[in-house]
Amino acid sequence: MDINTLRHSASHIMAQAVKELFPGAKLGIGPSIEDGFYYDFDLDRAFSQDDIIKIEERMRDITKRDIKFERQELKKEQALKLFRDLGEGYKLELISEIADEVLSVYKQRDFMDLCRGPHIERSSDLKAFKLLNSCGAYWKGDEHNKMLQRIYGTAFFSQEELDKHLYLLEEAKKRDHRKLGKELDLFSIQDEIGPGLVLWHPKGAIVRKIIEDFWKEEHIKRGYKLIYTPHIARLDLWKRSGHLEFYKDYMYSPIEIEEKKFLIKPMNCPSHILIYKSQLRSYRDLPIRLAELGTVYRYEKSGVLHGLMRVRGFTQDDAHIFSTEEQLEEEILSIIELVVFMLKTFGFSEYEVFISTRPEKFVGTLENWERAERALKNALDNAPVKLKYNIDPGEGVFYGPKIDIKIKDVLGRPWQCTTIQVDFNLPSRFGVSYIAEDGKERTPIMVHRAILGSFERFFGILIEHYAGAFPLWLSPAQVIIIPISQKHHAYALELKRRIDKENIRSEVDLRNEKMEHKIREAQLNKIPYMAIAGDREIAQGEVSVRSRQKQNEGASKVEEFIDRLKKEIDLKS
Repeated sequence: MDINTLRHSASHIMAQAVKELFPGAKLGIGPSIEDGFYYDFDLDRAFSQDDIIKIEERMRDITKRDIKFERQELKKEQALKLFRDLGEGYKLELISEIADEVLSVYKQRDFMDLCRGPHIERSSDLKAFKLLNSCGAYWKGDEHNKMLQRIYGTAFFSQEELDKHLYLLEEAKKRDHRKLGKELDLFSIQDEIGPGLVLWHPKGAIVRKIIEDFWKEEHIKRGYKLIYTPHIARLDLWKRSGHLEFYKDYMYSPIEIEEKKFLIKPMNCPSHILIYKSQLRSYRDLPIRLAELGTVYRYEKSGVLHGLMRVRGFTQDDAHIFSTEEQLEEEILSIIELVVFMLKTFGFSEYEVFISTRPEKFVGTLENWERAERALKNALDNAPVKLKYNIDPGEGVFYGPKIDIKIKDVLGRPWQCTTIQVDFNLPSRFGVSYIAEDGKERTPIMVHRAILGSFERFFGILIEHYAGAFPLWLSPAQVIIIPISQKHHAYALELKRRIDKENIRSEVDLRNEKMEHKIREAQLNKIPYMAIAGDREIAQGEVSVRSRQKQNEGASKVEEFIDRLKKEIDLKS
């Protein structure tokens, strides 16, 4: 028995408990999902927290009854009659969509459900489970359908595994970037602007600027050319690129300007290609690496939007590399080196890596696909930092194979960030070429790559990874100066001037509040260092230092304190 079988069986036991407690509830679907399960119900009201507690208690009662899961096979007509007699309209709809003439149902004494299975043998096999929450969910995920009530739960083989998972869930709640984003005044998403559109507040914008500056510096060092492209382009460009055909559902409606139709860009790549094509290119010019922090807009359904993690407007750390076939492997190796360096700098050192190979439907020749896949594998095998990877057969995109890298945060959760994609489609569609050494026109290899992915999403990941307590180099305010009383204000302001001169981000708290209150607020704002100034500090040319990690660290000469901050910032630790 695998974990998905256990969790799917838990969803059936939950459905049985709901039907026993709320006979009028109609059954939707109840699959296992990553880390748990859910079941959708049509009920004339939302489930309360008290209801969830009662349902979980009834589930425990059902497990104690040691009920056998019995599989029955019925002809389609029999299944329709069964669920018609039970008054389960959603099951009738599902049956009508199944082509098979023989269907399976599972029986738990008086409870019946349409299901392929498999399931656990007896209800008593479910020992460690927990119901988590409930929410509204449209039938079949379609916002035009009726809103049902969904109950989420989780199940494990042992109580120890369940307890560990519940602990991680509590930690995740504390680290939720939406909660911390509001508490720390980093960003907001407001109805007046629109769902999925992010407002970066001053503190969040400072963190973004630091990331952007670091990103640009490291790319320039490695021979990338920074570019900027417009947010809209003629509709014909998106026809030529194929996005209008393959990506239409995620693109916003055209706007008309001077009788010409324009689209808000969902991608940066067509503009990068046109910059490449703006002049004749020689083999001596290659590789050409074009990089942009390009903001794009994609229509995501409101039901999938989630804070910074899933938005409608976001900035990609985008780059496109045009190289010869001979240069491809070396370029991919260089990208991997940059990926590991940047992600490690931000505090991520554990990864899940996948190479996605040729799907059934693809463009380009088999020979080119094989070369590209081989180049991706060789680059990973020869990278200075050894990255274990899995092959994901047939999961490449139609235009080329790719490497996907997921980072693991402090809670062990994987997040998709990096992608390195070889493209045989756009160079052909746009007639991209260079003059080879023999004087003939050749098509360069085009590589799409993003390291951090969406800036918005990466910022959300950073917030949760560090629980809002960013390392010193990323912190919006790196030190706050707290004078003990009003007579120490002048010294505090002079100290701020000296610190600011060294490009260290500082604040000074001159409010007429008790020092203990100011210290508490600085802790809540997760500021790395506090520099406290009173009579003794002024007399000695010092500050009393409090750090986020070690609390009270004692007195330090002002210059020594500034040097310490500068060294820690330079180390990006």
